[in-house]
Amino acid sequence: MLKLFAILFLLSGCSSIAVPPAYVYKEIPTRDFTLASWQKITDPFGTYKIYIEGDGYAFNAHGCATQDPTPKGTLMRELAFGDASPNVIYLARPCQYIKSPICSKRHWTTARFAPEVINAEYAAIKQVAGDNPVILIGFSGGAQVAGLIASAKPGLNVKKIITIAGNLDHLAWTQYHNLPPLNESMNLESYRKQFAQIPQIHYVGSDDKVMPPVLVRDFVGKDTRVFEVRGATHNSGWEEIYQKVWFEK
Repeated sequence: MLKLFAILFLLSGCSSIAVPPAYVYKEIPTRDFTLASWQKITDPFGTYKIYIEGDGYAFNAHGCATQDPTPKGTLMRELAFGDASPNVIYLARPCQYIKSPICSKRHWTTARFAPEVINAEYAAIKQVAGDNPVILIGFSGGAQVAGLIASAKPGLNVKKIITIAGNLDHLAWTQYHNLPPLNESMNLESYRKQFAQIPQIHYVGSDDKVMPPVLVRDFVGKDTRVFEVRGATHNSGWEEIYQKVWFEK
């Protein structure tokens, strides 16, 4: 009970967002990581909407890796907690909120999409949703996670993928920003053909300097739905898409 209270305080106090009464906090154990989640399940055999968190507070203002990747932004929690769909899951990334023994800085830097990370996210969703249809909504690096668990890991019944400011090709992203490659990570580029077979919608921000819209468009091509949100930066200005995401079935 004390652990639960502490985590709820962290969620609401540090990020100024309350957890609705319908949502239950659950820790999901996997082989390498225990993942934090908030779950609302009212139709166990229906479609599950899984909101996958971004990279979190991985770097400070000087670009140095922090000791804790727990997100301070509230975008994905606002989306998840406002979604009236029967089954909604907010799923954190490894080492966010909970520090598993295996956690180290590599898991939110060069190895943020390492096989053990993708395996953990996949296993967590499989435990919750089973063989039921899932809609994966990924923000920033969470989009890469959504793409990889749907394309590189057969077994999930993925109905649709929705990305927001999605990092779909992290090699192109690091090259664009002249950053060191994430050389311990899997990359969705390797599963591009499989990914293209999944229904998908992508939202990009016109003022997003972190994940410029051109990177998303270059990856998904002209035939995929990409919608630009005017005035949106990487972490703000996305309110106009909330209703659109909530009504996706």
